[in-house]
Amino acid sequence: MEATVVLFAVSLVVGLVVGVLAGLLGVGGGMLLVPAFKLGYAMDSLMCTATSLFTIIPTSVSGAISHVRNKTCLPKLGVAAGVGGACLSPVGVWLATLSPDWCVMGAAALIIGYSAITMFRKALKAPKTRKAAAGAASAATTAAERAAAIERAHREAPAIGWREVAIGFAIGLGAGLASGYVGVGGGFIMVPLMMSILRVPMKLTSGTSLIAVMILAVPGVVTQALLGNINWVAGIAVACGSIPGAALGAKLIPKVPERQLRFLFAGFLVVAAALLVVNQLGLWG
Repeated sequence: MEATVVLFAVSLVVGLVVGVLAGLLGVGGGMLLVPAFKLGYAMDSLMCTATSLFTIIPTSVSGAISHVRNKTCLPKLGVAAGVGGACLSPVGVWLATLSPDWCVMGAAALIIGYSAITMFRKALKAPKTRKAAAGAASAATTAAERAAAIERAHREAPAIGWREVAIGFAIGLGAGLASGYVGVGGGFIMVPLMMSILRVPMKLTSGTSLIAVMILAVPGVVTQALLGNINWVAGIAVACGSIPGAALGAKLIPKVPERQLRFLFAGFLVVAAALLVVNQLGLWG
């Protein structure tokens, strides 16, 4: 009984951390959830990815709602990417049950590593934020300044027409395939591509990505549930922490400078790639 309580408490903490990262960076958190389920609950690989995919849905819903309220997203682009991802998410699940995972895991690690390098370069090129003068001017950013930062991000973002919707749909296709196969939300693919191809500011990509993740994960979760691969108890335990965490992470977006956001996302990608390699080499569990 005591061990069960401890495991549930740890699950809440893990969920909270994953949720904050999801809301702040626009990722589902699967790259952390998969190893957490492997280590904490001793699940097999397929159940880890299935349970991770399930947990991603309430996490992304919570973060997406906060982003929409805070106007830190582009809903039309997010829906387009989500629909594209939903088309291939079940295919990813199907491939996971049939093919050896070393090939896709290795490819995913390479993609994530490349995305990390790209994001680091963008972070280095981003202008440094000037520190305010001493006294009251050096205090925390005011609500008016945060609102101005979001307004600037919307001005810098492209108008979302049919071309952008089509590109978003195509980006979602790749993210959906990875989501179903590896048990991740796909944000590690969508966020860098939205920034590189569509020139969407980081302050808006996180929320946009979460809207897509919220949609694209659903078919994969339904498929995994029908196959009986989800550990509902573990998934719900972690979701109890990730739901408030995602809302908190979304609220932090206006307070974190664009340059720091890019560095943070790049660092997350490096950790994600390392976890994939460690998982593939069988160094845990």
